[in-house]
Amino acid sequence: MRALVVEDETAIATDLRAALHGAGFAVDVTADGEDAWFLGDTEDYDLVILDLGLPGLDGLAVLKRWRGNGRGMPVLVLTARGTWQERVEGIEAGADDYLPKPFRMEELVARVRALVRRAGGHSAALQETGALSLDTNRMQVALRGRPVAVTALEYRLLAYLMQNHGRPVPPPELLEHVYGDDDAREANALEAVIARLRRKLGPGVIGTRRGFGYFLEPA
Repeated sequence: MRALVVEDETAIATDLRAALHGAGFAVDVTADGEDAWFLGDTEDYDLVILDLGLPGLDGLAVLKRWRGNGRGMPVLVLTARGTWQERVEGIEAGADDYLPKPFRMEELVARVRALVRRAGGHSAALQETGALSLDTNRMQVALRGRPVAVTALEYRLLAYLMQNHGRPVPPPELLEHVYGDDDAREANALEAVIARLRRKLGPGVIGTRRGFGYFLEPA
């Protein structure tokens, strides 16, 4: 799962990156509105956290441009002002949720997880496909009810496949959503993660449709 943090206050951006990493996301960060608009318009994110008070181009303008171009990723808006008029304006511009500063990081993470679940058609924190289940609140994986120890990278991969159950996910798309910009996106690295997971989970869990990509096997 891949997130974009758009925040020009360095301390807050650092805390957000750490919290989202801890919640199982690969995280890109920018402090500039123009850069944010370009990234959100050209890269595929599962979630965006967007501050409204930005240099270059304000967050509301960035959001309107994204939505005007058909970009539908979930967006959680942050602002230091937080008046009801501004909340209405942000929601009408296409925000999916709104959180005024200061905020508790635990609440932000809970809202983020709910946004991503809803975007994937899930209402509960426990998600299941076939014999595999993921508890997205605790970031725990189980196979036929038995816990399976996975790394953060392995969890992100399984979470993205779970979010997109019902279709094979091409390797380039998986690379984008499992690895952030700070990591090397190499096909052989992805294949190594898939191989490790298959050893841990056994056959019949992660399938491959040649020429299309990877998917979670249905029951």
